[in-house]
Amino acid sequence: MEFYQHATGDWTLRFLIFTLAISPVRKLLNVPELIRFRRMLGLFAFFYVCLHFLTYIGPDQSFSLHGMWQDVAKRRYVTVGFLGFLFLIPLAFTSTAGWIRRLGGKRWQALHRAIYVSAICGVIHYYWLVKSDVRKPLFYGALVAVLLIWRLGDWLRKRGQLSPARAEVRGTATQA
Repeated sequence: MEFYQHATGDWTLRFLIFTLAISPVRKLLNVPELIRFRRMLGLFAFFYVCLHFLTYIGPDQSFSLHGMWQDVAKRRYVTVGFLGFLFLIPLAFTSTAGWIRRLGGKRWQALHRAIYVSAICGVIHYYWLVKSDVRKPLFYGALVAVLLIWRLGDWLRKRGQLSPARAEVRGTATQA
């Protein structure tokens, strides 16, 4: 069972990283159609985190919710992993075009930024889980860090580009 727990956890992190990588890769390679795969990859991440959770709650905890809650309270790596799982639930349920319409684009985007928290929680969960060989969690952590730093830089660049335009609009509005 331990093999399945680790394999499903690895694939969850991989799919979270693949999902986060879509925007940078699409912009760097100028392939806008890649965006079509982001939702599917995110849902794959959710599928694997559900399998990961089921291998934990089933064979590991014998489907005992009481045992699970005790483990969540006792072991910090379980706590942060469970938190990452909880952040993915609303993302999976609101991944359809209908939910985008219901929530509105801006609120939907704000909600779906929870993938950043979930990916960070997944890396921390993995790092705290392993006792000696931390190379894989550090590798995943480096990938997540690079992708989040890229997104932060992209956001700052866009924000910087928008500020002068706003200043020009304000300047012309006050002159008129």
